[in-house]
Amino acid sequence: MTTIRPERPEDAPDVRRVNELAFGQPMEAELVERLRESCAEALSLVAEDEEIVGHILFTPVVVETASGPRLGMGLAPMAVVPERQREGIGSHLVQRGVEVLRERGCPFVVVVGHPEYYPRFGFTPASTRGLISQWLGIPDAAFMVLVLEPDAMAGVSGVARYRAEFEEAD
Repeated sequence: MTTIRPERPEDAPDVRRVNELAFGQPMEAELVERLRESCAEALSLVAEDEEIVGHILFTPVVVETASGPRLGMGLAPMAVVPERQREGIGSHLVQRGVEVLRERGCPFVVVVGHPEYYPRFGFTPASTRGLISQWLGIPDAAFMVLVLEPDAMAGVSGVARYRAEFEEAD
């Protein structure tokens, strides 16, 4: 049985392994390590089934609005080892992460991801809420938002910016 739980310090090598296997290269694993060192507000969860088989990370995102910055969270990356994909592990990671963020009062979550995957959790194209990705060339359907507190998002529009560590990953 797979358990979703917060990442612990001793999980770091396994989290790196999961990200490297899932993405087929080290870029996301290195991003996770940089964010782990620099971002105390991050929410990092693992999926464990005798060993760690999945990982998800949420870090702060700022939407620059005319009335000032609005804080939310960005989902990236999310990884499941290839041999355990299509078993619902990723879905459980997303659901638990969103549940924790909702409990913490997070107003919204953004993701750059597969437009066929994330809508099942309530994500919609961010452009319908007036949000724009900081990265040029991201297809409209791939930049999505999940609004957790509708009142907190009323009238909010602008560029959603991830932490600087994401720029270093390019």
